[in-house]
Amino acid sequence: MKKHKICIVGGGLTGLISALVLSEKGLDIDLIIENSKSKKKDLRVTAISENNFEFLKTSIKNINLNLFFPVKKINLFFEKINQLKNFLNFDENKSLIFFFENRLIKEHLTKLLKKTKIKIKKKTIKSVDLAKNRVLTDTTCKVYDLIVLCLGSNSLIYKKIIGNREIKKDYKEHSITCSVSHQIKDIGAQQYFLKEGPLAILPYKHNKFSLVWSMEDKFFIRNKKKLYTSLKNKLSEILKTKRFVIGNTQSYPLKLSLKRNYYKNNAIILGDGLHAVHPLAGQGFNLVLRDIEKLNELVSKNLRLGLTIKDSNIPKDLSDSRKPENLLMGLGIDSTRKFFKSNKYLDPIKENILNNFSKSTLLKKITKRVANLGLS
Repeated sequence: MKKHKICIVGGGLTGLISALVLSEKGLDIDLIIENSKSKKKDLRVTAISENNFEFLKTSIKNINLNLFFPVKKINLFFEKINQLKNFLNFDENKSLIFFFENRLIKEHLTKLLKKTKIKIKKKTIKSVDLAKNRVLTDTTCKVYDLIVLCLGSNSLIYKKIIGNREIKKDYKEHSITCSVSHQIKDIGAQQYFLKEGPLAILPYKHNKFSLVWSMEDKFFIRNKKKLYTSLKNKLSEILKTKRFVIGNTQSYPLKLSLKRNYYKNNAIILGDGLHAVHPLAGQGFNLVLRDIEKLNELVSKNLRLGLTIKDSNIPKDLSDSRKPENLLMGLGIDSTRKFFKSNKYLDPIKENILNNFSKSTLLKKITKRVANLGLS
């Protein structure tokens, strides 16, 4: 029987996970990883929900669960006249969220891929011929039944698929990230809505956490030369201690991007190229994993029914299933960002809303469920 041919393009987390999840289905899979000239280490730490952790655990053979750091405690704070008010907290008996270092997970997934039958090719992508389902690299031209594009948000290849159908916004903000070594016991995950912008503490080891601080470009530019001092002072203020060490920092601009077209013919977009959202809610990669889970479900269904992958309803069904949630979650995160932006006239109203929110058991349950399962 002729094998279904699938090409996954992209060597980031989305491409690697997609390839591994589909690797056990007897498909003929090529994973094309573009040659990267960048030698910059990825210092980011990513958060995933309990449900998405279970998806990875059950879908990727021999995945190293020790690379995921479980957290049972989450606290959210709102800054009011130089005071921090804890308006929402979760302290559970089971793990609510899991954190991992992007760099280590990527290295681990790459090692796992080398043990599969997937053909990994380091090539430069020249173009994707959507009419003939061909992927053209610097040395090859091959036809596939399904093409999964995981190239990041700035790929020009996506223009052929999405055109200008996109919700986008330049936040005119930068996000600063760095690792912090500390001796604070059971620090948990924390989100602070500060006047300068949201700051998150993401623990990924018992004595280390990643700090992610989003701030307006004006503040970022003004403090760029004294960034270490600004970070140190802000952390000392929040943690009530100076006993910590800040590691190397990285920064990147923040933009909202929600694609309206997910596919064309037999080519599907996944990952940051489909939706890039503000990091304040830590939901970006959770959306990506839910997209991959749906793709896996649709491919499995076709194979189980003996249907072909080529010219199937998989791209349309993925779009119809996932687009509503991705749009609502993306716009919801954007609205949350607007709500928490400092405003001396609206801040008293916010305080009343947050006081009522913290007292509502129902709202707390809904918040926890959406963070874990999305809007499904």
